[in-house]
Amino acid sequence: MKLVVGLGNPGVKYRLNRHNVGYLVLAELATRLSLNTTGNRPKTKFHADLLEIRDNLGNSVLLLAPTTYMNRSGLSVGEAVNFYKIPNEEILIVCDDLNLPFTKLRFRTEGSSGGQKGLADVLRVLGTEKVPRLRIGIGQPPGQMDAADYVLMNFTEKERIDLELTLKQAADAVECWLRFGITEAMNKYN
Repeated sequence: MKLVVGLGNPGVKYRLNRHNVGYLVLAELATRLSLNTTGNRPKTKFHADLLEIRDNLGNSVLLLAPTTYMNRSGLSVGEAVNFYKIPNEEILIVCDDLNLPFTKLRFRTEGSSGGQKGLADVLRVLGTEKVPRLRIGIGQPPGQMDAADYVLMNFTEKERIDLELTLKQAADAVECWLRFGITEAMNKYN
């Protein structure tokens, strides 16, 4: 069993925020893989929206979108990991990254949160920095804008064109991770 966690904030007002790219990637994956779902709709479980799918090889994959708000994402992930007994190497956290240029993807097998508070909470709850993640670049805030304000801004109309392509590429990257593992995904998408 593998667990793909998309970080974001729940609610319509946050839907297209920069901080919600993790949720947006999960939505793309759910759409692609909807024919293989074991139920048509996500369940509310583990303080999250949870969708169980079967990949093309018949393996169970959980798509988890914590509904705890970004800074408390670890609660949801910890509950799911403990319930299903998922080892850390079978978890993939998908989140935004201020330190990467807009649309840039980067897999990592371990490391610090890089200031991403949702990822920091997940690592704290799991008790390790050895958790694979896919970071999606949202770029730096302009001028002297506060980072917290920037991540809660919606993508501009112009950015949404590139964002759509990036979400598809990120979903491709997650599918590569599911099929071939982190090394192949890093070689192909970093």
